[in-house]
This record gives sequence, structure tokens and C-alpha cells, in this order.
Amino acid sequence: MISFILLLCRFFTIAICVTDQYVLDDKVGLGRVFDGIGGLSGGGATSRLLVNYAEPYRSQILDYLFKPNFGASLHILKVEIGGDAQTTDGTEPSHMHYENDENFFRGYEWWLMKEAKKRNPNITLIGLPWAFPGWVGHGKNWPYDYPDITATYVVSWIIGAKQYHDLDINYVGIWNERNFDSKYIKVLRDILDKVGLTDIGIIAADGDWNIVNSMVVDPYLNDAVEVGLVVLHLNRAHYPGTTTVLEALKTQKKLWSSEDYSTFNNEVGGGCWARILNQNYVNGLMTATISWNLVASYYGELPFGRDGLMTAQEPWSGSYVVESPIWISAHTTQFTQPGWTYLQTVGHLAHGGSYVALTNGKGDLTVVIETMTHDHSVCVRPPLPAFNVTSQNTTFQLKGSFASLAQLQVWRSRFNFKTQKPTFFEKLSPLKLSDGSFTLNLGEDEVYTLTSLTSGLKGSFPDPPPSAPFPTTYKDDFNVANPPFTEAPDFADQTGVFEYHINLTDPGPHVFTLRQVVTQRPVTWATDADQTISVIGNYKWENLTVSCDVFMETVKTGGVFIAARVDKGGQSVRNAKGLFYWIFSDGSYKVTNDLAGQAVLAEGPSGTRAFGWHTLTLSIKGQYATGLLNGYPLWKNAVVLGPKNGWAAIGTKSFELAQFDNFAVKAE
Repeated sequence: MISFILLLCRFFTIAICVTDQYVLDDKVGLGRVFDGIGGLSGGGATSRLLVNYAEPYRSQILDYLFKPNFGASLHILKVEIGGDAQTTDGTEPSHMHYENDENFFRGYEWWLMKEAKKRNPNITLIGLPWAFPGWVGHGKNWPYDYPDITATYVVSWIIGAKQYHDLDINYVGIWNERNFDSKYIKVLRDILDKVGLTDIGIIAADGDWNIVNSMVVDPYLNDAVEVGLVVLHLNRAHYPGTTTVLEALKTQKKLWSSEDYSTFNNEVGGGCWARILNQNYVNGLMTATISWNLVASYYGELPFGRDGLMTAQEPWSGSYVVESPIWISAHTTQFTQPGWTYLQTVGHLAHGGSYVALTNGKGDLTVVIETMTHDHSVCVRPPLPAFNVTSQNTTFQLKGSFASLAQLQVWRSRFNFKTQKPTFFEKLSPLKLSDGSFTLNLGEDEVYTLTSLTSGLKGSFPDPPPSAPFPTTYKDDFNVANPPFTEAPDFADQTGVFEYHINLTDPGPHVFTLRQVVTQRPVTWATDADQTISVIGNYKWENLTVSCDVFMETVKTGGVFIAARVDKGGQSVRNAKGLFYWIFSDGSYKVTNDLAGQAVLAEGPSGTRAFGWHTLTLSIKGQYATGLLNGYPLWKNAVVLGPKNGWAAIGTKSFELAQFDNFAVKAE
């Protein structure tokens, strides 16, 4: 009989002879409290195109992100406190462009938080400044030399969120791309407490590990910080690689991966997300993971294209794509809530992969298992060490409060990389338990949720419209009396901020304009261009005509431009090339092959001055370009050797006030 069994084992090793045993037991003690799974809008301008979607598509996208028991069902929304600066894919406007200026209706983050809250009243809201208006730094590119000013600026945003939008911010993060400043954290805590915001937690440091050593030896600093965010010390980034350092554990604080994922959202990206959602806790005791970014709603040719949980970058067509990370999120978010607790009995599977188990303390249990292989779960950062995953049989024994459970609901995702026919978040038949145990045969690249809850749902809508390129004919006169957002549709500010403007001193045709409003270089970790620029359109455009009415507000030194074939944006925008047609308030013009204005193709007198409207028209076909001023040729047949394609754009010579009206593009 033994020989017969051994013979069977030779051929059926996995199925019969090797079954790995795991115990799920709450009586041996519990682990850390779960704080949720979230997405990040900002850092920067990553939700820029979302607001321009028409209904019902915009609401459908929001439902996939935030609606409980429907899609990703996110527990956390983290947003950028706009700082007027380039912070990855664009700029987001500050609520205080200037020291004596306050406006809590700029940008779209207020709207997004309200939409998230409308769908999930219990969602956790976090604000973090990635940059600051220049006045905060008093001429320096550093916000902490005057901690009272910086803290007051941030607290004003929190107060404005409540007073003007009835939004309760739960946490505020500390901008920390270089060196953290403990004095600022203490000042921020003091000001929050003085204005009655004692329940708002401080997340520190949202950038590197330096703070944890100081927290261990400084009780006041330790008390001021609620969440010690887990980040990767080696490369001073947010992305922890699922690991924690001992010093962070010593603080006894919540450990969160405040910014993670940042990976192209194909199936490998979904595999990355599946692995880190489990292993951030298994390896690093991190109780919250927040994806950068929430939704890839920015031009795909900008940095980190399609790095969101889903893709919505075509408001002109209404097309969007529900990507795999949405359903991978659902495996956790639809069957847990912040306040649930991890069991101590979590860990790695014997043949690769991991499992976590959580309970609400009322007898409910949710188990999430992932078996993602190395090559199918690589994140953009940090480098992923080698590991092996193979198919395996697993038996889980339920003990303690869960021993009496008779069945579990089962949800499964299979990536099926070999067949390229994945199935995500599929509801299987309930699993009957025998003496409190169940057995699963786990293949490679799978995700399972087993839960006592019966509330899960794979939400759906009718297919959105098909994908389509940006229209070849586009016009905007900016004549919106009460715009819902301060940004004009589809313009993506890369340096500077272009806002709707009502010119009450102009009774003529230019009452409603678009105005560049940033007049001082911001405090930022990225390298803003010396010029301001906002791009729009189809990156593939080659031959096109761009026209716009322009109004300079700086005497003698002012300047504005329109442009075509702009080839770079985001953090690389200062190196952008294209065809730039400039006029200046000193009565001259220039045509350059770059945003920096160094590669001059043509120049001469124009007769242009500040405080008067001028119409610029730029036409480019093949290697030749022509420019009109007020309908008359100013230059022609400029030879353009490259780039071959790119966006249209508007902008200014420096950080200065200028207005734009009657923008139009016609592409071939």
C-alpha cells in the first residue's frame, strides 16, 4: 500500500502528497488595525482631464473608483494641496497665489473630494502640498525657513475645505523631498490645536525615513505625528518595496505606504498592485497603501502615462478603460473596512505568494491570497529581488472565532498570461468548510478572496464610447460666466497656472479670457521652466494652424507665445522643443525651436506693446512655418527640422500676468 502511494506521489505530487497547512486564529492575538486602500490625485495634475468628461461617463468613472461594493471601492483619497508648480504631470493651483489672496474654489480637488464623499461618506481624506507658492519661501526654494508661515498656509487650506465645501480633512502630510524639519511639524501641530483641529493627524515624513530617528528621541515630535509613513530609505522615494526599517517600528506609529504603485496599468501593473497590497503588511506591517495615481486622467505622452488604477484620458470622446488594478483593489476593499484588524497568522505561502486575513471583531473573516510571479508583478520601483512561485495545494484551518464558519464566499482573479485571456473578480460558488478547514489548489498569478461577507459585486455600466483622437478642429472663446472649474477644458498647465478670468475693465469682446496668474517662481522639488506653458491637443499632430488673441500685462519686459509640435511636458517641460512664436511688449518678435528661446529661427520688429490685444496665427506644414500678426504676415518659411509632432500650446516669457482669448486649432 505504501509503495502504491509513493508511486502515485511520483506522478501527482502537488495534488495528493504535498498540501501546505496554514492556521487562521484570532485567539492567539491580533495584529495591527487596517487603515485602508486608497488613490492619490495630484503630485501633480493627474486628474486633470477627468473633470472635462460629460455625463454619464464622468459619474461612471467616479463610481468605479469610490462607490462601495461596486469597483475599487477605495477607502482613502489623498489629494494635492495645489502649489502653482510643476509636480510631475502638470501644475495645480494654490488657494493662495499671493500672500493676501485666498480663494477656495480653484482647481478640481475640492470637487473630487466631494464626489468621493458623496459615494462613500466614510472615506478618509488626506491633503499634502507637493509645492508652495513662491511667497511662502520668501525667495528661497525651501518652505521651512519660516515654519509659522508655511503651517498657517496649510491650515488655511484645511479650514477652507470645511468652511466652503463641508469637507473634513482627516490627515495632512509633510512635504519632504529633501530633509525633514522637525520644528515645522511641531509648529503645525500647535497651530492645528489652537484653531480646534486637534483630531487631524499629521503624516510624516511623506518623503524619507529621516524623521523616525528623531521621533524615537523626541517625545514631543513623536506625539505630534500620528502616522509615520513607510518609505524607501535607500532612494529617498515613497515606494517602500514592501519593507520597513526597525526604527519605524520603534515609533509604535501607524505605518503607511503613502505613495506606491506608479506602474503602467496593464496586467503586469495589476500583478504589482496585487502583490504589494498583501505584502506591504506581510513584510512591512503597513496598514494602508495609496496608489499614485488614482486615475490616469492626463495626456498619455506626459511622464508616467497610464499609471493610474484605471484610464480616463479622452474627455472629448467619453472613452475610458477599467483596468485590472480596479478589480485587484476590490479583492480587499469590498470585503474589509478601516477599523478591521489583521490576524497575527498571516504570511508567505510555502511555494511563493502571500496571504493576509482580517476580521471586524464580530466573527467575520476575510482572507486575501495572491500568487503573483516575479516577472508578472514588477512595479516601476524599487527593483524587485528574484523569487519563485509555483502551483501549490494549501489547506487553511480556521480556529478561534472562525472555527464555526460553515462556508465562505469565493472571488477569484486569474491573470492567465499564457493565454492572454484574464478573468478578474469572478464570483465562484461558495466554499463549504469541513471541520473549519478548506483546501485550495492555487495556480500561478492568481488572487483569491475568501470571506464570510456576502456583499461583493462586480459593478458594470454599458460600454463607454470608443476611443477617438483629439478633434482636428478645436475652438474655445472662454466665454463661461460661471465656470464649474477654474481651468479651461483640456488645457494641461505645465508651468504656471492658466485660469478663467473676467476682465471687468474691458466692455468689448474680451470680457471672458484665460489668464496666466503666477508671477513668482514657486517653491518646488521639480524644475519648473523659466517660462509658463499650457499644452493641449493631440501629441501626434504634425501639420496644423494655431491661432489665439493675446494680451500682455507687463510693460517692456513682457512676452507671450503660441506653439505647435511641443514634444515634452511634466518634469521635462523646460527642455521642450517645438515651434514657438513669441511677441514681446518691447515691440519685437521671435520664432524659436525651443521653449527656452535659445534656438532662434527668426526675429525682428513687431510693433507689439503691452495692454493691447493682438492676434497670433502660426501655421506649420512639413518643414516650413509661417506666422501672422493681426491677420498680416510677420514672418514666413521658417525652416523647422524637428520635432516632427507634438501638442499645441500657449504661454508667457516668464512668470507674469497675461491673457488669452479665442484659441483655435485646425490640424490636417
